[in-house]
Amino acid sequence: MRLEVRARNFELTPEIRTHAEAKLGRLSKQLADEATVEVELIEESKHGQQTAEATLFAKGSTIRATESTSDMRASIDKLAENLERQVVSYREKRRLERRRRAPHHGTT
Repeated sequence: MRLEVRARNFELTPEIRTHAEAKLGRLSKQLADEATVEVELIEESKHGQQTAEATLFAKGSTIRATESTSDMRASIDKLAENLERQVVSYREKRRLERRRRAPHHGTT
């Protein structure tokens, strides 16, 4: 799994980067190596909100999640939980779709 972390409207510190990589790195156990996760950390100065957005490009599917709190670490934690829940649902669908096959032509 490839993980990209970007910051908008603030300087990305190494502590925040490692926190995001550690939390979202847990997804690599459930995703293929070709999957890409793009994380954008945004600080809104007007409202004091810290937002974490993630886009996960998996095989045949794109999963998005956004979380916003007053603390960047809390936003990353909530984002990781949200993505993990969506990835479990995605994997379950892929596992069940494989079993829904039509019978072969010519068999009665």
